[in-house]
Amino acid sequence: MTTAAPNIPRDAAGAPKRLAQLALAAGENRVELFLVELEEEREKLLEAGLLILGSVAFGVLAGITLTLTVAVVLWDRSPVLAVLALFALYAGLSVFLFLRFTKLRKEWKILGSTREQLKKDCECLGELIR
Repeated sequence: MTTAAPNIPRDAAGAPKRLAQLALAAGENRVELFLVELEEEREKLLEAGLLILGSVAFGVLAGITLTLTVAVVLWDRSPVLAVLALFALYAGLSVFLFLRFTKLRKEWKILGSTREQLKKDCECLGELIR
């Protein structure tokens, strides 16, 4: 981001021009911040997608292996017990993952820094106008 101060006249006649230049400089900085954050969000989403894909693939393999293991071990004792044990395990995992997803969705802030900077800019402009 560029932080160089624009060449702004300091006299009263140049005040509107000065305000306009300050607004343009602030706008340019915010656009740059927005683009940087957008790139970071894209990278986060790509990484999250790849992690989810790998997790799902290996989760399916683990689930198949666990299902076969439980079925073989418990089938001689009670087929109903084997099915209920698998049901309880899968239902518990499903609830756990859903709760984690809900927490992640609530905590996810898209473009948080940009929002904060825009709020600060609005407050600053409000003070300058008064």
